[in-house]
Amino acid sequence: MTPKRRLNILLADDGSQHAQAAVEWLQDISLPPKSRILVFRAFHSGQIPWIPEFEGSLERARSRLTGRGYRVETELKLGHAAEMLVEISEARTPDLIVLGAKGLRATAGILLGGVAQQVVEYARCPVLVIRAPYQGFCRVLLVTDGSPSSQSAVRYLGKFPFRENMDLRLLHVLPPPRPPVLMEPYYGAWQTVYAAYPTPELEEAVRKRETTRGEALLARTSSLLKRRGIESTPVLARGDAATEIIDFAGKNRIDLIVAGSRGLSQFKSLWMGSVSRKVVHYSACSVLIVKGPRKE
Repeated sequence: MTPKRRLNILLADDGSQHAQAAVEWLQDISLPPKSRILVFRAFHSGQIPWIPEFEGSLERARSRLTGRGYRVETELKLGHAAEMLVEISEARTPDLIVLGAKGLRATAGILLGGVAQQVVEYARCPVLVIRAPYQGFCRVLLVTDGSPSSQSAVRYLGKFPFRENMDLRLLHVLPPPRPPVLMEPYYGAWQTVYAAYPTPELEEAVRKRETTRGEALLARTSSLLKRRGIESTPVLARGDAATEIIDFAGKNRIDLIVAGSRGLSQFKSLWMGSVSRKVVHYSACSVLIVKGPRKE
């Protein structure tokens, strides 16, 4: 699936295997002619002796991406990588930032490195975090909750360079069952009476309403994707959202998770919602985060 409009892509290169996987992805996809790719690398003062090596790495990336009608540039600059990537994205307004997840394995999964974490957190444009090895984005999971940021993610998929044989799953997670609360109608009485709330009947009615709304949301989103030429398989789950998303991706060998994240302009630390932050941090596959409309 080739986008109709040429894309402007900012590719971060740090020489890691994950950055190499990002280059492999760009080699694998089809972009419109004259699409622009800026391959950028930052370095600090202690790395000055390795500048020739960094320049060679940038040139190798450039040579692997040229010859396909793309306009490929390279840039090597002194400074903090995450800050400079965000600054460049503010100035150039790319359609996408692509970077590798230079992570550390832990019992909870894979934790992002500082640069990737900060770029995902603060950049306004969509950010694709690629984890090695890259084997093609054949199985894709789109997460939706009906929010404006989810709708932005759905619209963005229409111009994202996917393979023609992509298997897209559309997931909505219902809230987990609410544990009954024990109420005390007679406080201070000699014999206290307890009652469970909500009652099983009320809880079942609530679950049915949530299921109906979830199925309707999936149907609307699936229809919207179909109008953009994208077929999808709806999936309804229930539980903790981040846990369900990560578990589903692992069990179904998902290559890429696509999720929206709300944008809050006044407090940058709150740009990422808790669910999307956990998905980016702990999923074992690549993740594409699309920011929702900013609130000024």
